[in-house]
Amino acid sequence: MEPALVLGGGGSFPHIPSLAIRSTSSPPFLGFTFGSRIQWSISLARNPIQQKSHTRLALARAPERDHNVTEPPAKALRRILDLPGVHQGPACFDALSAKLVEKAGFQYCFSSGFSISAARLGLPDVGLISYGEMLDQGQQITQAVSIPVIGDGDNGYGNAMNVKRTVKGYISAGFAGIILEDQVSPKACGHTQGRKVVPREEAIMKIKAAIDARKESGSDIVIVARTDSRQAVSLDESLWRCRAFADAGADVLFIDALASKEEMKAFCEISPLVPKMANMLEGGGKTPILNPLELEDIGYKLVSYPLSLIGASIQAMQDSLAALRGGRIPPPRSMPSFEEIKEILGFNTYYKEEQRYATSTNQLSSQRVSSSRYSMQNSAQDDTKQRGRSPDDPIVEVITPYVYNNDGADGSRDPFSQIWSRTLRIKITGRDGFERLDVRIPAGFLEGITNIVPALGGVNIKALLDDAADEVGGKQLLDFIDTMGDRIQVFLE
Repeated sequence: MEPALVLGGGGSFPHIPSLAIRSTSSPPFLGFTFGSRIQWSISLARNPIQQKSHTRLALARAPERDHNVTEPPAKALRRILDLPGVHQGPACFDALSAKLVEKAGFQYCFSSGFSISAARLGLPDVGLISYGEMLDQGQQITQAVSIPVIGDGDNGYGNAMNVKRTVKGYISAGFAGIILEDQVSPKACGHTQGRKVVPREEAIMKIKAAIDARKESGSDIVIVARTDSRQAVSLDESLWRCRAFADAGADVLFIDALASKEEMKAFCEISPLVPKMANMLEGGGKTPILNPLELEDIGYKLVSYPLSLIGASIQAMQDSLAALRGGRIPPPRSMPSFEEIKEILGFNTYYKEEQRYATSTNQLSSQRVSSSRYSMQNSAQDDTKQRGRSPDDPIVEVITPYVYNNDGADGSRDPFSQIWSRTLRIKITGRDGFERLDVRIPAGFLEGITNIVPALGGVNIKALLDDAADEVGGKQLLDFIDTMGDRIQVFLE
C-alpha cells in the first residue's frame, strides 16, 4: 500500500477540501527531505461516496544525479520534460535575474526577447535587437546558472539558412532549448498588434533547418516551434501549423496568444505525444491566466511567465528612484541588505575559493596591508586620545554653506543673527508610519536644506525663521504631506 497523508478540510478552514498526498517514490513520504528536488503532480478527484471534492497531490522525486558530473543542458531539459506534471519557468533577462530564478528553486528558465530588449536596449521588442546581441546576452545567462535555459530565437533572424546559424550559435552559447517562431521580419511582440506570419511552407522549412543544424552540431538542443498565426490568421491555421511542425520533428509546440480556455484545450488535443508550452502573460494579455493545476489538467507540459521579473524590477526601480528624489533612501524592507546582495552575487564563495590559490607572496602582501591598517588605526587612536575624544566617536565632516549676514542692509542688527544659537529639526514620517528621517542642523545653515529634503524647495524657510527668531522655546514651522504621501515636519528648537 502506498504511503499517504490526508489533510481534511473543515475545522478552521471549512472552505478548503480534504487534501490527500501520496508518494510515488520508493522512500516513505514522511521520510522525505523537502530540500531535495521534488516534482509535484496535482490532479482533482471526487469521492464517489461522500460526494466531496478533494485534491490528490502526487509527489515524484526527480531522478538522483551526481552533482559532480556536469549534465549537458539539453539532456537536463529533456529529463524535465519526461517528468510528470507541468513545469514552471520564469523568464530572465540577464545573468543576475537567471541566478535569482535558480536560487528560488526553479528547475529551468526562459530567456525573454521582450525583457532583454527592454533591459539591454531600453527599446520595445519589435525586431530591433540583433542576433549578435541576443547571443551575447544569452551566453552571459547560461554561464551564470547550472539549470537549463530555453532561449528566445525570435524568427531565426532571417531565412532557413539564418535559422541554421542561429541554432548553432545558441548551442555554442549553452542553451538547452530554442524557441523559433513563424513571424515575418521585422517581427512584432506577442500579444501586440501588427503580427504577420510567413507562408506555411517557409515556416515548416525553418523548423526542418533547425533540426538539421542540431544534427550537424551533434547536439540534442530542444526545438520549441512557435506559431503566431492564431492572431495573424486564425485558430484553425495555428492548429494546422502545429501539426506540421510536429511532423517535421519539433520537440515542443507553442501557439502564442490563444484567446480562450477552449482554444487552449483544442491545442493540447493535437499531436498528443508532443509536449505543449503555455505563455502566461502577467498583467493582461489575450490568453487567460490559469494556475499550474489548470494548465496540467488541460494538457500543458511547460509554462513561461515572461513579465514577472522585468515588471517587478521596473516597479522596484521606480519606487527607489522616487524615494531618492524625495531625499530618502529606499526603506529596508524594499531591498536586500548589503550582506544579502553580496551573498547572492557570490562574494563569500569567491573569497573561500580565492584561498585555494593563495601564495606566500599573496599572504605576505595581505599581512603588510593588515599591519599598515593596524598602524594607521593605532595612530588615529593616539591622535583622538590627545584631542580628548573617544576613538569610537563618529567623525563628522562639516561643510560650510552660504550663511546670512548678521547685519541688515541699513546697518541694523538682523533678528536672524540670533538664529545661530537655535537648532532646526527636520522629521519625515513615511506613509507606512515608519520614520524616514530625523535630523537636526544649525538653523543658520539653510542653503543645503533642499539637498536633504527636496520637497522643501520653494519654501521660504528664511521668512519662517525671521518670524520665529524672537520666540522662546520650540516652534513648529511646517507640517505637510508631500507628493509621496510622507509627512514632513520642520521645528525650530
